[in-house]
Amino acid sequence: MATIEKRTDATGTTTYRVKVRLKGHPSQTATFPRLTDARKWGTQTEAAIREGRHFKTTEAKRHTLSDLIERYARDVLPGKRDGDHQAAQLGWWNAKLGSYALADVTPALIAEYRDILKDEPIPPRTTDPAKAGPTRYRSNATLVRYLAVLSHAFTIAVKEYGWIENNPVLKVTKPKEPRGRVRFLSDDERGRLLIACKESCNDALYPAVVIALSTGARRMEVMGLRWPDVDLVRCVATLHMTKNGERRVLPLTGPALELLKERAKVRRLDTDLLFPGTPHRNPDGSQKPIAPVDVSAAFERACLAAGIDDFRWHDLRHSAASYLAMNGASLAEIAEVLGHKTLQMVKRYAHLSDSHVAGVVARMNAAIFADGA
Repeated sequence: MATIEKRTDATGTTTYRVKVRLKGHPSQTATFPRLTDARKWGTQTEAAIREGRHFKTTEAKRHTLSDLIERYARDVLPGKRDGDHQAAQLGWWNAKLGSYALADVTPALIAEYRDILKDEPIPPRTTDPAKAGPTRYRSNATLVRYLAVLSHAFTIAVKEYGWIENNPVLKVTKPKEPRGRVRFLSDDERGRLLIACKESCNDALYPAVVIALSTGARRMEVMGLRWPDVDLVRCVATLHMTKNGERRVLPLTGPALELLKERAKVRRLDTDLLFPGTPHRNPDGSQKPIAPVDVSAAFERACLAAGIDDFRWHDLRHSAASYLAMNGASLAEIAEVLGHKTLQMVKRYAHLSDSHVAGVVARMNAAIFADGA
C-alpha cells in the first residue's frame, strides 16, 4: 500500500515523498510538491501494479529504440538469412529515432518517418558525380521491408523482452506494393548482357549470371554456394539456406555446368565458397570470415554497357521463370524449380504459357469429342 512522508528542507520548502509497497513487487517511490499529487500518484501506481501495467510502462520509458535495435541485432539478426540487409534498415531507424524512449515511439511518429524515408534519396554507390547516375528513391516494396523489420523488433520486445505492451508499427499504414514484376531479358538483351558480363573485370560476374539464368536461383543463393554442396558428377547443387527455410536442389546443365567445371580447377585454399570475396582482418589482426564477393556494382556496369534499362539482378530469376513458361513448363513445375511452396507467386508468369494451356485444352477437346459428337 502507499505511504506518504512529509519533508521540510532547510529553506522551509515542503515536499511529499510517497512510497508504494506491495508483496512480491519492488517498492516504488516518488516525490511531489503537493500532497494531492502524491496521493494521486500513489493510488494510480498501486492500481497499475495490481493490474500488471506499471512495470511494462516503466520498461518502455527506461529503454530507448536504440536499446531495442542493439539487442535485436545481437539476439535475432545472426540467425536470419538476410540479416545484413535488415541490419542496414534498422540502422536507418536507429539514426533517426534511436534516442526516443520506446514509450514515445508512437504510430504517428513512425508514419512521419516512413514518409521521410520515401522522400529521401538513396545514397549513390560512388562519390564520383559523373558515375553516380540519376537520383534514386526507395520503392513502396522497400518501404514495406523497412517497416517489417522494425515491426518484428517491436514484436520481440513485446513477447520476449517485456519492454512494451503493444507493437506501434501494426497501426501504421503500409505503402501499397505494386503487382508482381515480370521483367525478363529478350533474346537480344540476353546476348548483349552475357557479352558485357564476360568482359567485366569481376571474374565472378559471368558464371554467377549464367547460373542465375539457368536455375532461377536468387542472388544470395548463387553467391553463397560452397564446393561441398556442388556435385559435378550428378550435376546438381544443394541449397541449404533458402528464403522459405527448406533445402532445394539446383540442376546444373549446359553452360552453367561447364563453367563450374572450369572454376573447380582453380579454387581458393582459404575458403570453400565458389565466389569468395577479398579477405579482411579484424583490428586485432585475426582474419574475418570470408564473405561472398559483391557483384552488385559490376552487374550494374554490365547492364549499362549492354544498353539494358530497368533491369535488376532479381530479374534474372524472373527471366529464368519466363523462359520456363514459354517453353511449356506448367505453373507447378515453375514453382518447384524456383522453390515456391504455393502457386501464388508464379501466377504472374501464366500469360507466358498461353500456348501450353491452349495445347492442354486442345488435347482435352480432341479426347472428349473424338467421336465427332
